[in-house]
Amino acid sequence: MGVTPRASLLPALGMLVLTAVFGLTAAYGAPEGGYAIGIWPVGLASSTLLVTRRPSIPVVLVLVCAIAFLTIWTCRPSGVALGLTIGITVETWVVWRILSGGVRQRPELYSHADLGRYIVAAFAGHLVAATSAVVTSLVTGWGTPWLMGLTVGMSSLASQLAVTPFFCRLRPHRGLASVVERVAQWTLVATLTPVVFLLDDFPALAFTLIPVLAWGALRSGAYEAIAQLFVTLGVAIALTTRGHGPFAHIDARYDLPADVQGLLLAFFIVDCALVVVPFVLSVGEQLENGRQVAAERDRVQSIVNGTVGVAIIGTDELGRITLFNPGAERLLGYAAGEVEGRHAVLLHSREDVAELAHQIGVANDFAVVSAALVGRGPTVMKFVRKDGEKRSHSMSLNRIVDDRGDVIGYVSTSEDITERVEAENRLVEALETERQAVERLRDVDQVKDAFVSSVSHELRTPITSILGYVEMLKDGEYGDLGAAQLDAVQRVAANSSRLLSLIDDLLTLSRVQDGGIGMVDRVVDLRKVVTAGCAVVAPSLERRELSFEVDLPDEPVPFLGDRDMLERVVINLVGNAVKFTPEHGRVDVRLGVGTEVVDIEVADTGIGIPPEEHERLFSRFFRSSLAQERAIPGSGLGLSITRAIVEQHGGSVSVESEPGEGTTFRVRLPALTPA
Repeated sequence: MGVTPRASLLPALGMLVLTAVFGLTAAYGAPEGGYAIGIWPVGLASSTLLVTRRPSIPVVLVLVCAIAFLTIWTCRPSGVALGLTIGITVETWVVWRILSGGVRQRPELYSHADLGRYIVAAFAGHLVAATSAVVTSLVTGWGTPWLMGLTVGMSSLASQLAVTPFFCRLRPHRGLASVVERVAQWTLVATLTPVVFLLDDFPALAFTLIPVLAWGALRSGAYEAIAQLFVTLGVAIALTTRGHGPFAHIDARYDLPADVQGLLLAFFIVDCALVVVPFVLSVGEQLENGRQVAAERDRVQSIVNGTVGVAIIGTDELGRITLFNPGAERLLGYAAGEVEGRHAVLLHSREDVAELAHQIGVANDFAVVSAALVGRGPTVMKFVRKDGEKRSHSMSLNRIVDDRGDVIGYVSTSEDITERVEAENRLVEALETERQAVERLRDVDQVKDAFVSSVSHELRTPITSILGYVEMLKDGEYGDLGAAQLDAVQRVAANSSRLLSLIDDLLTLSRVQDGGIGMVDRVVDLRKVVTAGCAVVAPSLERRELSFEVDLPDEPVPFLGDRDMLERVVINLVGNAVKFTPEHGRVDVRLGVGTEVVDIEVADTGIGIPPEEHERLFSRFFRSSLAQERAIPGSGLGLSITRAIVEQHGGSVSVESEPGEGTTFRVRLPALTPA
């Protein structure tokens, strides 16, 4: 169930009522003959904005203004009441604004930064109150300006420092004190405070309460310590107001202005608050840090103990074992209690240490070898199990340093890789056999390529003949065809053309692999090559809604090469761009000329290619996963042919692509330099 608007106003109204009650008490609690007022509860007014969301800020400030004026006006002239009221109202807003950042919620009082903001807010309110009191005194002639400013300002500072922490969010720690200790604290607060403030002739005795409050702040819970502060200050204010204690009747006893009574009481409250609140924050922060450290320690310990497949061994700075995790127990056969306190050299044989020292080029000494391994990374080192069996471990050794940078120990982590080392040795022995197998596979591949080339040549003639007869059937050379017959013949023609295109690709690839398109002594204009290649693809654009742009230099771009094969490169790249770009996409072709290279760039906004497939993109018969998912037809030979042609012309081809973001192919050819 939601909270009704009337119910949501109750907390604010309750706090404002308390403000009025304590404000009236403060006004009448001022000493006779004084000009200032008592400790007006401006901290309670600021806290109303901190802990409530209704009513609005202007409404709360208006109510605070009204309460302040009415309570002060009962015992002070209206002009004085108005001036002090303005200061109280502005101070209420300033403290709330600084402490909460302008948000109607309880601010945190956790860290030293929060403590600084709390103190700055209180002193800002102090300055506002002191300034308003000085101005009021100057304008109305009421009291001494400097004493009015000092007394009213210190009273406001005391109220803010003592009251606002209770309405902030403190760390909810329960403290360290036992029940007996807490009872002793409360007993001292409840008995010592009245005693101190019933004795009139010992002002310094009041400050004996500060150690008691500090004790509570250091050992009790956060809110309990603030409550002890409240009780102490409440008793002090009540007894002082009734004329008891070291701060009462200052004018009669020491021939000082009567307002000094409120000034001394405010100083006492400020001192108590500035002791208790920082201690509460420091204890809370230290307990939180302690919990985090303990949690981190437990987490690390859990990880170390739970890592049964890795041996984690810690030593002190002299090499004595201090940590032996369950993984080390399992891999090395020792129980932790058997090795803790003993030197780590126990886990290695002299022969293995000497062998490793020789490998890394250091003296045959365990300490020297260990120092050389620190920070080196994984190193194969042999360990000796409790049963005497030697095992090969991949070990990393690192220093442990404290916050001053001093070495306090070492930690090694290692895995048993004995089986892997043995497998690697067997693998080395098998490499020669594998090399021979690769040579045989290469011979088989050459035979396969020769077979594919031969079969392609043999298939080309009958497929060409089939296409010829199909064209004659379509043209009615053997009689008119019905609609169904004509559709069937057209399907035969289309599939035969696709088959013939595949055969042409296979033959071209065979020629490229055999070096059949080597460099020729013919200079071509690459502008014409690009234009011709784009013209071949242009008919397929008539049925598509694509933006197609070709950017060519104004001057000829001469190049020494095979024009037909270079056109085929352009046709393959532009054709792919058109085929893999959805409707309303864009295809751009650009021919760029540099001092040493010429670039042919084909960019599209198509479906793109996953990055992990870029390396395989130029392999024979490879088709990207996205093309297969969308059932886009193709043989997977175009790009392998393209790269072979480009490389035989001394160039290179690269690709940049991301799924859904398009693809850019860039052919880079060596520029033709003038003879």
